[in-house]
Amino acid sequence: MNGRAVIIVLDSVGIGGAPDAAKYGDVGANTLGNIAKKCVEGMADIGREGPLFIPNLAKMGISESTFLSCGTRLAGISIKPDKDSIYASAIESSAGKDTPSGHLELAGLEVDWDWHYFPKKNPTFPEKEMAFFLKEIGFSNIYGNCHASGTEILKKYGEMHLKTGLPICYTSADSVFQIAAHEKKFGLTKLYDICEVAAKIFHPLKVGRIIARPFLGSEADNFFRTHNRKDYSMPISRPTVLHKLQDDGVKIHAIGKINDIFVGINFHKVLKGSSDEDLFNQTCELMDKADGKSLLFVNLIEFDSLFGHRRDVAGYASALEKFDKKLPKLLNKLRDEDMLIITADHGNDPTFAGSDHTREQVPVLIKMGRSALSSRLKFGSKNVIKMADTSQTLADFFNLKNWPIGSSLIN
Repeated sequence: MNGRAVIIVLDSVGIGGAPDAAKYGDVGANTLGNIAKKCVEGMADIGREGPLFIPNLAKMGISESTFLSCGTRLAGISIKPDKDSIYASAIESSAGKDTPSGHLELAGLEVDWDWHYFPKKNPTFPEKEMAFFLKEIGFSNIYGNCHASGTEILKKYGEMHLKTGLPICYTSADSVFQIAAHEKKFGLTKLYDICEVAAKIFHPLKVGRIIARPFLGSEADNFFRTHNRKDYSMPISRPTVLHKLQDDGVKIHAIGKINDIFVGINFHKVLKGSSDEDLFNQTCELMDKADGKSLLFVNLIEFDSLFGHRRDVAGYASALEKFDKKLPKLLNKLRDEDMLIITADHGNDPTFAGSDHTREQVPVLIKMGRSALSSRLKFGSKNVIKMADTSQTLADFFNLKNWPIGSSLIN
């Protein structure tokens, strides 16, 4: 088919029910389900009020996807899916509960190696590698060297960083090495440069990402992280469906942090933005321009970065409602031959303990244009699938032959 496909990853919008949740300490985590419960209970009425109102996602089947995952529909939502919707709940087969493993599996590469996680002790980073890192970047020391929340570590070390210029390095439950520095005083170029040094040192250990975390502000009470974050993902030698689609002539557009995740793909266009709203608007504008046989791959990060990690239930609910309200604008831009997939990469339950991601199943919601509908016969529930099935769905949509991973949801 010569239509366009759009896949939007709502970063961290999990729906519970991971069969191996106990292995990750995440039994009971259900990002979307628990947010909906808190809304019904009146526990998410800051800046909004009442039950979670996401009618357009409900029409695409998100409540039914949650039922497939954990046996319970979303509290306060009674809207049934449209008859031409396709929906499923997807289990992640890969190890981990972070951006790289989730996105790679959506693209058909199941992670069969173990990521390196730094131990929960102080200092957390290995002495040998840190000594080499400091030598290479020309600093005598760093702040942090621990597990920490990104906002809390700025409160603790941000003012000292401004006085001394030493970078702040920290990790989390994910396979990450994060470096925070003041965007103006330290400088973005210098921050990105030392992240590249860190990538050369820690990627061989199978640390999934080095993340540049620039921030602004003058004191602990007003520090804030900027949109100039940059991820340095570990290069992967095996191809994903994106590589094969590109080889087959599909123009792939990366919107949000997709370009940072999939190292080595020469994307047709790379779009960054100052917010999820900005990225959504850029996606809609691109849909007016992109020709046939194009794939728009979008990541909307703020569900995770602004509300999941910060355990902000009301903020998360409000962000979901804002996305849902804008969704018809995008749906109306689907041409007859097009396909839209809305999914997620992992969970980050804001009602759960701690500040880390949660191991959960994710929704897979599909809408297709009229011509695509006429040639596709199976609608409604696809039950519980593998995340990698999205890759075969893309391969099927673009008539890519011999992609061996997953099962198509549209054929």
